[in-house]
Order: sequence, then structure tokens, then C-alpha cells
Amino acid sequence: MNTFEIEHLVEQYPLVKQLINLDEVTWFNPNTTTLAEGLPYVGLTQDDVAQAEARLKRFAPYLCLAFPETQKTYGIIESEVVAIPEMQAALEQRYQQKIAGQLMLKKDSHLPISGSIKARGGIYEVLTHAEKLAIEAGMLSEDDDYSVLYSDKFRQFFSQYSIAVGSTGNLGMSIGIMSAKLGFSVSVHMSADARAWKKQKLREHGVNVVEYAQDYGVAVAQGRKEAESDPHCFFIDDENSRTLFLGYAVAGGRLRQQFSQMNIHVDAEHPLFVYLPCGVGGGPGGVAFGLKLAFGDNVHCFFAEPTHSPCMLLGIHTGLHDEISVQDIGIDNITAADGLAVGRASGFVGRAMERLLDGLYTLSDQEMYNLLGLLNQQQGIQLEPSALAGMPGAARVCGDAQYLQSHGLDTQKMQNATHLVWATGGGMVPADEMAKYLSAAKV
Repeated sequence: MNTFEIEHLVEQYPLVKQLINLDEVTWFNPNTTTLAEGLPYVGLTQDDVAQAEARLKRFAPYLCLAFPETQKTYGIIESEVVAIPEMQAALEQRYQQKIAGQLMLKKDSHLPISGSIKARGGIYEVLTHAEKLAIEAGMLSEDDDYSVLYSDKFRQFFSQYSIAVGSTGNLGMSIGIMSAKLGFSVSVHMSADARAWKKQKLREHGVNVVEYAQDYGVAVAQGRKEAESDPHCFFIDDENSRTLFLGYAVAGGRLRQQFSQMNIHVDAEHPLFVYLPCGVGGGPGGVAFGLKLAFGDNVHCFFAEPTHSPCMLLGIHTGLHDEISVQDIGIDNITAADGLAVGRASGFVGRAMERLLDGLYTLSDQEMYNLLGLLNQQQGIQLEPSALAGMPGAARVCGDAQYLQSHGLDTQKMQNATHLVWATGGGMVPADEMAKYLSAAKV
């Protein structure tokens, strides 16, 4: 974009000027609609999510054998929900804003196998591809006990095929570890901002890690290019994959079940607010879609992004989606939140979810570090920087009278509210790396 085009964009959308200035901003979506009205734009249904849930259940016996850490959940990859009252009090003091209702944490940061939210979508897409290949080869049927996949016979079969993906880190971890375990030859194309320990962990699992000096977009483009030249190579496309999206969407029904067991109500009088860190958009988009199917219009979803990588906010707010990148308006896309270091948002997710999101906001890298330190201090929970992006959301929502009024969220409803911060990663961060994160916090 040239200077004139940027000036014209700012004239149309004054918020863009704040993005360019790297200000922390909160944007409440004026075009939010009901689930019934927004659902047709997604192009997926409750039935699609139910099929994904059924597929994951079929694979559970295999996962129990391949990853013993999943045995306690019978091969289902799921995380716990915990209340964080000390953190809630600390946030109220930090932001000088009362948070009405209860603040909770969804610990996808500690999901088994790869320690991040990407264990949902990434692993699901690999399993979907493996199932398809095995069924087409006449080696498997949906009625079989899938523990048969844990054998040399199947590993040898899958070794004829390869999988490629472009990643800032966590998606590559989930796809790399899962693919290698099944027997696939797998290449993860990693952008400059990917952490060294993630690359090392992948190599320890026998994954081919291809490193780039450029950002996420280049890593994805190169991964796609490699796959195009090999008919036996399957490219997992984080930007446009509906399969990945469905893997994440399964989280909605599971959360409803967890809330039921915890006696947490979600209805018109007990609203739910969920704050999801956002990179290219596949993970938070899929989860938000699943939450909408599970809780309808009683759940309010927000995406959170670094000030240096506000690609989804830029895309949805301007309506340009993947036709604009943060670099186009002079933002560098360099952030400590490696999983969120994406310059151009998924056009599929932006267009699918723009009517079902209540808003998006940004926060600085330093604030993510500060919140990381605060959470460790208050609750003894350690996350990676990007996973803290959801943490300021409740204070921003509770502090905006206009937003609350426009959605009919009166004082009584807000006192009954549940605020859920979706912690997206950090469970596998090495101790020395975590010490570095904590040392950057100013608490």
C-alpha cells in the first residue's frame, strides 16, 4: 500500500491509525448477529462437528497406546477448566476495573501430546488423513478397533506418504509429533519467530524441520510448494482448512459437558464470555464456532492479538480480510507471542466468523509478559506469552457500558457471568525458557 492508500483507509476506518501507532485497542463488533443468522456464512454444521467428535472417539484406543499420557482420559485429548480468583482480584487492581462474575482458565496450554490448543486441530487433521488413506487401501474400516493402527504394519504403510505444514511453532509441534508417531515422513516449515526449543523437540521426534529467515506467510508458501511437487505429500493449510477448524470446534460441546459437571450455568441470565488468542485464526475461529453451537447466543466470543500482529482485527474491521496484511500498513509483525506472529489473517475464518464475534482487541508484548508473571505469582500457573492474550478481555468488556447496554447485559446478568480465558500454550516450555519469560515480566 502506498501512503495515499493508507491515508484513505485511515479516513474510512480511523481505528487503523491506532493500529499503525501500535496502540492497545478494543473494537466491539457492530455487525454481530444471532447464531441462526450467522451460521450459513460458516458453511459447516452441527452434524460436521458431530462427525469430528465421532472420529476422535474412533481414534481414542490408538491414542491410548501411542501416547500413554492420554490413558487417564481414555484417549480423548482434553484440558481442564479452573477458577482463577486470585488472578481475578489482581486484574481488577491492575486495570482499576471490577470484573463482574467469575474468571476461569481453560488450560489448553496443558493438552497432552503437544502442550497447546493446536493439539486439537493439528492432531485431528493428521488422524483424518490417516484414516482416509487406510480405508481407501482396504486396511481399515470405521467399525474396527483403531488400536490396530499401533503396529509396524500401519507404520510401514504410512511411511510411503508425507505430510507438510507451515507454522510459527505450536501447529508444527502437534502435526509433527502426531504424523511421525503414525509413521509418516513429515516436514514442518518454520518461520523466523519459531522458538528454538520447539524446533529441537520436533527433531527429537524424527521430524524434518525447515527453517526460514522470513515470517509465517513465507513458511506456509514454501510448505505448500513442496507438497505440490509430490503427489504423495499432503499439505495441511492452517489458513483455509475446514478439517482443522472442525477439530477445534469439538471443544464447544466438551466445554458444555465440563460446565455441566461443575454446575456452571450458561443461559440468557448467565452469559459466558470467552477470550481467545488469535494468530491466523483457525484455532480461535474453530473453537468460537463450536462454542456458538454449544451455547448459542448466550456465549460472547472475543479474539485477542498482539499490537504488532493485529491481522484479524485489521481484516474484519476493514472488510478486506486476507486482501490486506499488517505489513501493508507499516506494522512489522514481530512479536514475542510467536504463535500469534501472523501478518495476514485467514480469509476463510474472517468471512465465516465476522458476524459471530462480539469483538477483537490488542495488547502489547510487555503486557503479555507482565500478565504471565502475574498469573505465575497469583496462581502458580505458567504459560507462554501468547497464551496471556486473553487475560485482559474481562476487564475490557466489564469496563464498556455501551457494549453491555447494546447487548442487554445488565448488572444482574453480569454478576452471574462466567469469563473464560483460553490458555493456548505453555505446558511444554522448558524450565530455562520459562525463566526467561518470567524475567521479562514487570509485576
